Amino acid sequence: MPEAQGVELYRSASGEFELAVRADAETVWLSADQLVELFGRDKSTISRHLRNVFDDGELEREAAVADFATTAADGKTYQVAHYNLDVAISVGYRVKSPEGVSFRRWATQVLRQYLIEGVALNERRLAQQRSIVQELSQSSDELIANVARVVANYLPSLRILRAYDEGEIPAGEGDSPTWFLTYDGARAVIDQVAAAFPQDALFGGERGDALDGIIDAIYQGFGGEELYPTVQEKAANLLYLVVKDHPLTDGNKRSAAALFAHFLVRNRALDDAHGVPRISNNALAAITLMVAMSDPKEKHLMIALIVGMLSEEPTLADDPS
Repeated sequence: MPEAQGVELYRSASGEFELAVRADAETVWLSADQLVELFGRDKSTISRHLRNVFDDGELEREAAVADFATTAADGKTYQVAHYNLDVAISVGYRVKSPEGVSFRRWATQVLRQYLIEGVALNERRLAQQRSIVQELSQSSDELIANVARVVANYLPSLRILRAYDEGEIPAGEGDSPTWFLTYDGARAVIDQVAAAFPQDALFGGERGDALDGIIDAIYQGFGGEELYPTVQEKAANLLYLVVKDHPLTDGNKRSAAALFAHFLVRNRALDDAHGVPRISNNALAAITLMVAMSDPKEKHLMIALIVGMLSEEPTLADDPS
């Protein structure tokens, strides 16, 4: 159960109403009554759209809904279902309310501020960690010094593992895409991989238009803004969706890994500033298998983990050399 870190005040674009919105480091939460007020629709309409969001499989209820203690007009406290920003965006699509665009922009600013505050705190912690490791690496005890040097080399990886355990992986920096993936481009990559496995007769066969739908998904937008604006976010979602949605009759994991790497290479985002690949061959296989074995409820965490690996220094994802 997530815990809201605070309450932020949203003022409507028209100035006609205000909403006290619960917020944490990852999303904002609204009750059904707040969605009714936000979109200006009756409760039965909003309830129907909420039901369809989950019945259609667009979002996982377990990840998108949380109960928060709320004090009612009678003075009693009740557990009330709240819906995250993804749900609000989905409902906004359905009701075609211009207020949804205003709310999404406001929520983005709120989450960015939470992120800035979290990064500042992490930087202070990192400085403390480095200071301790440096002192230990200069120890006269050879065993302690050697261990400290190993810890120093792998500290970024240890930090991201800790963040994973806490379910709070910070968003990394991203690059604007310069090359765009098309269905024909994706098909060419898959066909090339299939040629390397001639013994797999079913490799690359498609299930309906699922592959085309995945490509559309990584470029989807709302209110004139892309949901996944950076190369790293698009690549991470491309890998995840091809692995988990099984658009192909066979070879989904191999095709996903190839598309992921191809997308990054074409957008010049696979190597760091020194020309060193951020993700090695072994790491690519491990990441793909990690996604395949992950719980669908962990989608947000998996995407954040991959984006973090692409945004951090190479030691996060590369083999030591």
